Amino acid sequence: MTVLGYSTQRVWLHWLSAAVIVWTLISGFYVACVDVSPWVAQWVAFLNVSLTTVFIPFFVWRLFIFAAHARDTSVRGLNFMEKPALFAHTLIYLVISVVLVTGVLMMDRPIGVFGVVEIAQPLSDPELISRFFIIHVWACAVLSLLVVLHVGAVVVHELCGHRVLRRMSLCSIVRSERLE
Repeated sequence: MTVLGYSTQRVWLHWLSAAVIVWTLISGFYVACVDVSPWVAQWVAFLNVSLTTVFIPFFVWRLFIFAAHARDTSVRGLNFMEKPALFAHTLIYLVISVVLVTGVLMMDRPIGVFGVVEIAQPLSDPELISRFFIIHVWACAVLSLLVVLHVGAVVVHELCGHRVLRRMSLCSIVRSERLE
């Protein structure tokens, strides 16, 4: 099924991605910048590591769908505003990929997934782990900026009458399924 240009699958993956990314960015920077109790810091770290580890296959799926869609889109056929949008979305996917990969590579202990599964830490060299941590923090900062710009672009589109939120709405899915 397609909802006004976006498949139901793309809409669900978009909002799943948004929820995970916004939560982990806000909670991660909050714990890093605000003096919180060690228990809160550990809980946020546990939750964020578990959540993003489970998210990785969903992101790979979403990346595959984006790449397939972009491959089918002729860049020459895009208008003046669609080209920067494609570039911005490609940049967002690239930065999310960097955040997820460095998030795994910076782990200095086994990766626990909600206390159910434990994955061995991929690296053991403390200096290399530290470098990936620094890249991860900077990539998260860049991703935060891109998320703000993305939301800002949505607001501008909505104010100009381009109903992007309606096209990417979960309510549209429910309405479309009721009509079938």
